Amino acid sequence: MTATLPYRWYTDPEVLAAERARLFAPAWHYAGHLGLVAEPGSYFTCRAGDVPVVVVRGRDGVLRALVNVCRHRGAEVVAGAGRCTTLQCHYHAWTYALDGTLRAAPRASAESLDRSALGLRHAALDTWGPFVFVHADGAPALSLADTLGPLPDIVARGGLDVDALAFHHRSPYTLQANWKVAVENYLECYHCAVAHPGFSDVIDVDEGAYRLESHPTFASHYARVREHPRGSHYDATGLDGQFHLVWPALKINVMPGRANLSIGPLTPVSPARTEGVLDYFFAADEDPAWIADYLALDDQVGAEDRVLVESVQRGMSAGVFAHGELLLPSEDLIAAFQRWVADGLQNSSRGNASVQEREQIRLSDS
Repeated sequence: MTATLPYRWYTDPEVLAAERARLFAPAWHYAGHLGLVAEPGSYFTCRAGDVPVVVVRGRDGVLRALVNVCRHRGAEVVAGAGRCTTLQCHYHAWTYALDGTLRAAPRASAESLDRSALGLRHAALDTWGPFVFVHADGAPALSLADTLGPLPDIVARGGLDVDALAFHHRSPYTLQANWKVAVENYLECYHCAVAHPGFSDVIDVDEGAYRLESHPTFASHYARVREHPRGSHYDATGLDGQFHLVWPALKINVMPGRANLSIGPLTPVSPARTEGVLDYFFAADEDPAWIADYLALDDQVGAEDRVLVESVQRGMSAGVFAHGELLLPSEDLIAAFQRWVADGLQNSSRGNASVQEREQIRLSDS
């Protein structure tokens, strides 16, 4: 057994502030998909950590990410998604071109306002297949390619061509739990046989069959369908399953069966509240009945996980114990994740240093 992170780290606002500054701000963030910005003038909004961002296709066809904060008084310039010819702030109508340059400011003269110095700030943007990522915290320490590492090749070797997928729908959700509780639940299937009977009827979750693998920037599960799936109408022939967490909190899921992928981040809102979103993709000509069966199983697992993580948060918040215990090797990926969190908080020069000064972290290197 090995000790977990201190439970205080799941309830303390100071710890969350440090995590936002040190773990989330320097990261690449999944923003959306290219189908939202297929034509010049199309845009959608998202966030890179705490930073509002707008992704827009310029008249020149170039895809850009701009910090969605007006240079006048700080309002978010645009909201949602759509088509436009300019980006106009809804507060005082300061108007920006699609490349971010300031075009007009009501009542401002050329002498009183240097438009060349007041354009929207640019953010970094990159893509993997149809998936758009943004980074708004200065120059990225790692490129998106270095962040994803071999993950795109792993997904492709599993038989999935992400470029052939079509967007189906987005599903937002909220959990009354710390973001780390949600990530840690995602990183193990030790609980699956107990808490996910429908999933376990389809997927072989037995020790030795369900494989865990840790990489420098992501962690992976690999799962195969049972030889004789029990009690499920879900057609799981085809791809084996693979589930990846890209640090700090991006989930990428390929369920067993036909071509599919869901992708989306977990975003901390408060120490005991996390917002998530998943974008679902399938083959363009997929049978709607198969998708319905897939989503029924997926929704069932999600509802069961909500009960688990919210129960864990209440237990941690009770103040009965200072920390928990991990059972290895079934929870190896949680141990790796917790080392990464601890290292990120202690070694970065950003954020609140009191976190490292006041806690003695006990983590196993095994």
